[in-house]
Amino acid sequence: MIIPTTSNLKHPALRPTLAAALWQNQGRLHRLILAVAGSVLLTVSAKVQIPFYPVPLTMQTFVVLAIGMAFGWKLGALTVLLYLAEGAAGLPVFAGTPAKGAGLAYMSGPTGGYLLGFIAAAAACGFLAERGWDRRASTTFAAMLIGNLLIYACGLAWLGAVVGWDKPVLAWGMLPFLPGDALKIALAVVALPGAWKVLKR
Repeated sequence: MIIPTTSNLKHPALRPTLAAALWQNQGRLHRLILAVAGSVLLTVSAKVQIPFYPVPLTMQTFVVLAIGMAFGWKLGALTVLLYLAEGAAGLPVFAGTPAKGAGLAYMSGPTGGYLLGFIAAAAACGFLAERGWDRRASTTFAAMLIGNLLIYACGLAWLGAVVGWDKPVLAWGMLPFLPGDALKIALAVVALPGAWKVLKR
């Protein structure tokens, strides 16, 4: 017989994330290690470009959403916040830094909205993963799509405010990146449910 706990009564539908399943009994030190490792991975993903059409492909949005789903909404969002704090402090963690500027000056530029969108997207994907959306291909697809939409919503709103809505905002800030995003969503649809299948074995 399973006796319900106070935690279960408050959050009856919550499921463990990949990080929790792989590294059980996480304390503050464990969470700090995961957050730092995640911020390093975000930096690497911003710097590495893969030849692709119509624009070079980076894996940063994939890493943002995957961190959210693997860590859960709270640790996922905190990891992205740590990454942004590193950038705000002047560390060259963003794409194009330091050549294209650094620190708050870079973050207030045309791409600043996408950076803010990373927080919302990681939190949303983590929230959905804690409800089992990373266990099946269909729900993983939906979660990744929602995460991408949040990034674009924040990014395009900021971009339009900075450059003016009389400019081709969609052509500059979204349309060239859609083929790459479709590829990254397909990768997540295979990778995340596949990871859970491996764990169950």
